[in-house]
Amino acid sequence: MHLATLGINHHTAPLHLREQVVFHVERLHAALREFLEQRLAREAAILSTCNRTEIYCATDNRQTLEETASWLAHYHRIDAATLRPHLYTLDHDHAVRHAFRVAAGLDSMVLGEPQILGQMKEAAKSAENAGAMGTYLHQLFQRSFAVAKEVRSTTSIGAQSVSMAAASVRLAGRIFPSLSETHVLFVGAGEMIDLTATHFAAQNPKSITVANRTAERAEGLVARLGLNGQHGRAIRLADLPGELHKFDVVVSCTASSLPIIGLGLIESALKKRRRRPMFMVDLAVPRDIEPEAAQLDDVYLYTVDDLGDVVQEGMDVRKGAVAQAEAIIETRVQGFMHWLEAREAAPLVKRLREQAETLRSDELQRALRALEQGKPAAEVIEALSRALTNKLMHPPTAALSQVGSDERAQTTQLIQTLYKL
Repeated sequence: MHLATLGINHHTAPLHLREQVVFHVERLHAALREFLEQRLAREAAILSTCNRTEIYCATDNRQTLEETASWLAHYHRIDAATLRPHLYTLDHDHAVRHAFRVAAGLDSMVLGEPQILGQMKEAAKSAENAGAMGTYLHQLFQRSFAVAKEVRSTTSIGAQSVSMAAASVRLAGRIFPSLSETHVLFVGAGEMIDLTATHFAAQNPKSITVANRTAERAEGLVARLGLNGQHGRAIRLADLPGELHKFDVVVSCTASSLPIIGLGLIESALKKRRRRPMFMVDLAVPRDIEPEAAQLDDVYLYTVDDLGDVVQEGMDVRKGAVAQAEAIIETRVQGFMHWLEAREAAPLVKRLREQAETLRSDELQRALRALEQGKPAAEVIEALSRALTNKLMHPPTAALSQVGSDERAQTTQLIQTLYKL
C-alpha cells in the first residue's frame, strides 16, 4: 500500500486561489465518494481549512498524485495549468511526516496553533462517515493526533498567545485608542467567531452584537459570552443593511460561498458614520467581505493572510521549541514506517506460518500413526523432530546450492540474518 498527500496551502498559494479549492462541509461526503468512485485510491480523507486543502490517500497506484491533481482541478472547475504550480505532492515517509507536522501545528500560519488538530479530527470523522477511511489512513490520523499531543505536552510550541483572534484584537487596538469605547459586530457563530469574540469580550467593549442566519446560534454565543441585553444582542443577517453603520469593529467568518458584506453596503454605512473609521476582519475562506472595500477611506480591512503577518510577533518562544518538536516527529515517523513495513509483510508471514503449520500437521499425523502401531515413544519423537528439522531447513539450504555466484554473498548474508548465525 502506498501513502500519498496532495495539497495547496498558505505557503504555496495566495488567498484568491485557496478559496477556490475549499470543500464546504455539506459537500465533503459527496466529494469523498466521487473521489473513490474514480478508483484513484482505496482510502481517502480531505482536510479543508482557510489555510489549506489537502487530500490524503492510501493506494496501490503510484500515479495517484498526478490523477488526483487533475481530479481536484476538475472538481472545482479550475484550469489545471493554473492550479498545478501551487500544488505540493508527498509520498511514503514524506506524506507521514507532513501529516504529523500539520497536526502538531508546525505547518500552520500561526506556529503551534491548536485549531488545526480539531480540524484534522473532523476530516478523519468525515472520511469515516463517508466510508473512505480504512486501516492505513486510520492509523495515520490516529498517530498524528498522538504526536500532536506529545509535542504540545513536552515542548513550548503552544506557549504565548499568538492566534488569529489575538491578532485581531491587537490590530483593532492600533486603530482605536480604547476598545472599551467601541461597538463590535461578529458575523457568524462558528468556532472561529466564538474564539475571537471571547478575546474581544475581555476588552470590555461598549457592546457586542452577533449576526447569524439562525438567531438561535447567535443568541447562544451571546449567552456564552455572559452579556446582558445592554451589552450584547443577536440579530439576523438580513438585518445587516440597517445595522452595519453602528459598529466600529466588524469580524466576519461564515461558510458562505459568496461575499455577504458587499462594497455598496459598506459605502452606505460609512456615509452614516460620517467618516468615523471602521475596522473589519475577514476570517472566512472564501471571503465574506468584498476585497474592494480595502480601497475605501476610513476602512481598515484585514484578511487571514494579513493576520498571518501580524501573528509573527511574539513567536520567539514557540520557534525555540521547533527543533525539539521536529525530533519527536522524526522518531514517530520512523515508528510509523516500521508499522507500515510490517503491515506490508503480513501476507508473506501468513503464508510462511501456513506452510509451517502444514508441515507440522503432516509430521504429527505420521507420529501418531507410528504410536498406534506400537513403536516406542522415544523413537517416534526422535523421528518427528528430525523430519521437521529437515523439512524446515530444506528451503534455505536449497537456495544456497542453487543460487548463482553473483548472488551467493547476498543470499548468505540474508540467511545469516534470518537465523541469527
